[in-house]
Amino acid sequence: MNTKNEIQSDIEALRGRFLETKDLYREVCALLFFRYGVTPTASKLYQFVRKGSMSAPAEALAKFWDDLRSKARVEIDHPDLPPEIKASAAEAIAGLWQQATAAARKELAALRLEDQAAAEQAREERDRAQGFAQEASTLADSLRLELAAAREATQLLQTELEAERRAHAGSVARLQELQRHLEETRAQLERARADFSAELAKARGAVDIANARADAAERRALLDIDQERQARLKVDKQLEALRAQVSQAEARHRESELAQADAVTRLQMEVDVAENAQRELTANNHRLAEELQVARERLAAAQQEATQSRAEAQALHALLERLSPPEPMALQKEPASKVNKAGTRKGRRE
Repeated sequence: MNTKNEIQSDIEALRGRFLETKDLYREVCALLFFRYGVTPTASKLYQFVRKGSMSAPAEALAKFWDDLRSKARVEIDHPDLPPEIKASAAEAIAGLWQQATAAARKELAALRLEDQAAAEQAREERDRAQGFAQEASTLADSLRLELAAAREATQLLQTELEAERRAHAGSVARLQELQRHLEETRAQLERARADFSAELAKARGAVDIANARADAAERRALLDIDQERQARLKVDKQLEALRAQVSQAEARHRESELAQADAVTRLQMEVDVAENAQRELTANNHRLAEELQVARERLAAAQQEATQSRAEAQALHALLERLSPPEPMALQKEPASKVNKAGTRKGRRE
């Protein structure tokens, strides 16, 4: 801020204190002369104040100089002093007044310099504050941009999280569906095993009955050679029926094996699908792997039982072949041969 602006600022402050035009011009004259060391003129006064007519600053300026001269002139009115001493005292007092005025002006100049330094410091502080405000505004804009980016990232993460939740829900649903299929397959396997066990039990019962009938037939043949032919015919018929039953049991057994193989294949495919799905699920789904392992062990046991059943069927078939009576041509030999053969069979059976 320069001197002219400071003068104008002080005059604006005086306008609120002095409403009369002549009082305002008088104070402005004192302000210019005593504070700023500027010799007031009518044009300068009007230029700063711009109030009233041109005669107002001239009258105020004339009155200001009269007041100043009256204050600067010192009269010594003492009846005992000679005029020379009065004049000398007046001049001395006037000199003191001038010296005091000069000192006051120097102090005023020093104060003005201090005010200017303070104003300059205030302006620097204001500039720094404006700089800080500008930096703060820039930082606030940057923070707003970062906040907007963070909000966008948060929204994106929320979207991805929702997609992950939906995918997890779908995986859980698929896992539950696979578990349901696995339970159905287990139930089918259990039913197949039960049916196979029932058929095997029937076949074993039929074999036992056939063995009992064969023993009875042999005892009757030993007691009555003549009735052996008829008994053998009956036994042949029974053996044919037994062979048919065994063939049917084997056919059912093969069908059961095929059904079991198909069930095992489907179960293996479902197990593979379940394992692929299991690798995509979390660690909480390890329970399915254990169930699949149990299912495999049960399947292995079922296969072992099927193998054992086949071995038993083969043994039963071999036993039936061994227990089958000789061909009809052997009965046409001599009676002694029949007796010998009967004794031989009896000894063999023993």
